Amino acid sequence: MRYSQDHKAQTHQRIIKEASVRFRRDGIGATGLQPLMKALNLTHGGFYSHFRSKDELVEKALQAAAAELDAHCEMLFSQERPLEAFIDSYLSEWHQNSPGEGCPLTTMSPELGLRGQHSATTDSVLSARVQQIEAVLEDGHGDGSGLVMMSTLVGALVLARRVEDPEMALRILDVVRESLKAKIPEDQKASQ
Repeated sequence: MRYSQDHKAQTHQRIIKEASVRFRRDGIGATGLQPLMKALNLTHGGFYSHFRSKDELVEKALQAAAAELDAHCEMLFSQERPLEAFIDSYLSEWHQNSPGEGCPLTTMSPELGLRGQHSATTDSVLSARVQQIEAVLEDGHGDGSGLVMMSTLVGALVLARRVEDPEMALRILDVVRESLKAKIPEDQKASQ
Protein backbone atom coordinates (compact mmCIF):
# COMPACT_ATOMS: atom_id res chain seq x y z
CA MET A 1 0.00 0.00 0.00
CA ARG A 2 1.42 3.34 -1.04
CA TYR A 3 0.84 6.41 1.10
CA SER A 4 0.40 9.96 -0.10
CA GLN A 5 3.20 12.50 0.17
CA ASP A 6 1.10 14.30 2.79
CA HIS A 7 0.95 11.14 4.91
CA LYS A 8 4.71 10.72 4.66
CA ALA A 9 5.28 14.37 5.65
CA GLN A 10 2.95 14.00 8.64
CA THR A 11 4.71 10.81 9.73
CA HIS A 12 8.07 12.54 9.35
CA GLN A 13 6.90 15.34 11.66
CA ARG A 14 5.47 12.85 14.19
CA ILE A 15 8.85 11.12 14.39
CA ILE A 16 10.66 14.43 14.91
CA LYS A 17 8.22 15.55 17.59
CA GLU A 18 8.43 12.28 19.52
CA ALA A 19 12.22 12.20 19.20
CA SER A 20 12.48 15.79 20.41
CA VAL A 21 10.59 14.91 23.59
CA ARG A 22 12.46 11.65 24.18
CA PHE A 23 15.93 13.06 23.48
CA ARG A 24 15.33 15.89 25.97
CA ARG A 25 13.67 13.67 28.56
CA ASP A 26 15.68 10.44 28.34
CA GLY A 27 18.85 11.42 26.50
CA ILE A 28 20.04 10.90 22.96
CA GLY A 29 22.10 7.81 23.69
CA ALA A 30 19.36 6.23 25.79
CA THR A 31 16.72 6.70 23.11
CA GLY A 32 16.80 3.76 20.74
CA LEU A 33 15.32 3.98 17.28
CA GLN A 34 13.32 0.78 17.65
CA PRO A 35 11.42 1.88 20.81
CA LEU A 36 10.95 5.35 19.31
CA MET A 37 9.36 3.97 16.16
CA LYS A 38 7.33 1.40 18.11
CA ALA A 39 5.85 4.17 20.27
CA LEU A 40 4.52 5.70 17.05
CA ASN A 41 3.22 2.34 15.75
CA LEU A 42 5.85 2.39 13.01
CA THR A 43 8.47 -0.15 12.05
CA HIS A 44 12.16 0.26 12.78
CA GLY A 45 12.93 -0.26 9.09
CA GLY A 46 10.59 2.58 8.18
CA PHE A 47 12.88 5.01 9.97
CA TYR A 48 15.31 5.01 7.06
CA SER A 49 12.70 6.15 4.58
CA HIS A 50 12.58 9.38 6.60
CA PHE A 51 16.15 9.92 7.85
CA ARG A 52 19.64 8.89 6.74
CA SER A 53 20.81 8.39 10.32
CA LYS A 54 20.05 8.96 13.96
CA ASP A 55 22.36 11.98 13.87
CA GLU A 56 20.13 13.60 11.24
CA LEU A 57 17.10 12.96 13.46
CA VAL A 58 18.95 14.43 16.45
CA GLU A 59 19.56 17.68 14.55
CA LYS A 60 15.94 17.84 13.33
CA ALA A 61 14.67 17.14 16.86
CA LEU A 62 16.95 19.85 18.24
CA GLN A 63 15.59 22.28 15.64
CA ALA A 64 12.03 21.38 16.66
CA ALA A 65 12.86 21.95 20.33
CA ALA A 66 14.47 25.28 19.43
CA ALA A 67 11.36 26.36 17.52
CA GLU A 68 9.16 25.53 20.54
CA LEU A 69 11.48 27.52 22.80
CA ASP A 70 11.57 30.45 20.37
CA ALA A 71 7.76 30.66 20.33
CA HIS A 72 7.56 30.44 24.12
CA CYS A 73 10.26 33.10 24.59
CA GLU A 74 8.65 35.42 22.05
CA MET A 75 5.53 35.37 24.21
CA LEU A 76 7.51 35.89 27.43
CA PHE A 77 9.59 38.76 26.04
CA SER A 78 6.45 40.56 24.84
CA GLN A 79 5.17 40.87 28.41
CA GLU A 80 5.42 44.02 30.51
CA ARG A 81 8.23 42.61 32.67
CA PRO A 82 9.97 40.36 30.14
CA LEU A 83 13.10 39.38 32.04
CA GLU A 84 11.19 38.54 35.18
CA ALA A 85 8.73 36.48 33.13
CA PHE A 86 11.59 34.67 31.40
CA ILE A 87 13.49 33.98 34.63
CA ASP A 88 10.31 32.80 36.40
CA SER A 89 9.47 30.47 33.52
CA TYR A 90 12.98 29.10 33.08
CA LEU A 91 13.47 28.40 36.78
CA SER A 92 9.98 27.10 37.39
CA GLU A 93 9.11 23.81 39.02
CA TRP A 94 7.31 22.87 35.81
CA HIS A 95 10.48 23.36 33.74
CA GLN A 96 12.49 21.39 36.28
CA ASN A 97 10.06 18.49 36.09
CA SER A 98 9.40 18.61 32.33
CA PRO A 99 12.72 18.16 30.55
CA GLY A 100 10.99 16.59 27.54
CA GLU A 101 9.21 19.86 26.88
CA GLY A 102 11.84 22.31 28.02
CA CYS A 103 14.95 24.06 26.83
CA PRO A 104 17.34 21.83 24.87
CA LEU A 105 20.35 23.70 26.26
CA THR A 106 19.96 21.85 29.56
CA THR A 107 19.43 18.39 28.10
CA MET A 108 20.51 17.72 24.52
CA SER A 109 23.38 20.21 24.31
CA PRO A 110 25.48 18.76 27.15
CA GLU A 111 25.11 15.27 25.72
CA LEU A 112 26.12 16.45 22.26
CA GLY A 113 29.17 18.12 23.80
CA LEU A 114 30.17 14.92 25.59
CA ARG A 115 29.88 13.08 22.29
CA GLY A 116 32.12 15.64 20.58
CA GLN A 117 29.29 16.84 18.36
CA HIS A 118 28.49 20.47 17.72
CA SER A 119 25.27 21.96 16.47
CA ALA A 120 24.60 25.30 14.86
CA THR A 121 21.09 25.00 16.32
CA THR A 122 22.48 24.99 19.86
CA ASP A 123 24.51 28.08 19.06
CA SER A 124 21.44 29.84 17.63
CA VAL A 125 19.29 28.94 20.67
CA LEU A 126 21.90 30.44 22.99
CA SER A 127 22.44 33.51 20.79
CA ALA A 128 18.70 34.18 20.50
CA ARG A 129 18.20 34.09 24.28
CA VAL A 130 21.26 36.27 24.93
CA GLN A 131 20.03 38.82 22.38
CA GLN A 132 16.56 38.90 23.93
CA ILE A 133 18.02 39.42 27.40
CA GLU A 134 20.45 42.10 26.26
CA ALA A 135 17.74 43.92 24.30
CA VAL A 136 15.82 44.38 27.55
CA LEU A 137 18.95 45.33 29.46
CA GLU A 138 20.01 47.62 26.62
CA ASP A 139 23.41 45.97 26.82
CA GLY A 140 25.06 47.31 23.71
CA HIS A 141 28.41 47.61 25.44
CA GLY A 142 29.30 43.94 25.24
CA ASP A 143 29.72 43.40 28.97
CA GLY A 144 28.27 39.90 28.57
CA SER A 145 25.45 40.25 31.08
CA GLY A 146 23.07 38.32 28.81
CA LEU A 147 25.54 35.48 28.50
CA VAL A 148 26.13 35.44 32.26
CA MET A 149 22.37 35.34 32.91
CA MET A 150 21.76 32.56 30.39
CA SER A 151 24.68 30.51 31.72
CA THR A 152 23.38 30.94 35.26
CA LEU A 153 19.86 29.88 34.26
CA VAL A 154 21.06 26.78 32.43
CA GLY A 155 23.42 25.79 35.24
CA ALA A 156 20.80 26.27 37.94
CA LEU A 157 18.24 24.17 36.07
CA VAL A 158 20.75 21.39 35.41
CA LEU A 159 21.71 21.29 39.09
CA ALA A 160 18.09 21.40 40.29
CA ARG A 161 17.30 18.43 38.06
CA ARG A 162 20.30 16.44 39.30
CA VAL A 163 20.25 16.83 43.07
CA GLU A 164 18.57 14.01 44.97
CA ASP A 165 16.93 16.15 47.65
CA PRO A 166 13.72 17.80 46.31
CA GLU A 167 14.02 20.59 48.88
CA MET A 168 17.53 21.39 47.68
CA ALA A 169 16.28 21.42 44.08
CA LEU A 170 13.59 23.96 44.95
CA ARG A 171 16.09 26.00 46.94
CA ILE A 172 18.42 26.18 43.93
CA LEU A 173 15.57 27.41 41.74
CA ASP A 174 14.34 29.92 44.32
CA VAL A 175 17.72 31.37 45.27
CA VAL A 176 18.99 31.75 41.72
CA ARG A 177 15.63 33.12 40.48
CA GLU A 178 15.53 35.81 43.17
CA SER A 179 19.23 36.64 42.76
CA LEU A 180 18.89 37.18 39.01
CA LYS A 181 15.70 39.20 39.33
CA ALA A 182 17.33 41.41 41.97
CA LYS A 183 20.07 42.30 39.48
CA ILE A 184 17.67 43.70 36.89
CA PRO A 185 17.85 47.51 37.08
CA GLU A 186 14.45 48.96 37.99
CA ASP A 187 14.31 51.14 34.89
CA GLN A 188 14.90 48.09 32.68
CA LYS A 189 12.40 45.66 34.19
CA ALA A 190 9.52 46.80 32.01
CA SER A 191 9.69 46.05 28.27
CA GLN A 192 11.07 48.74 26.04
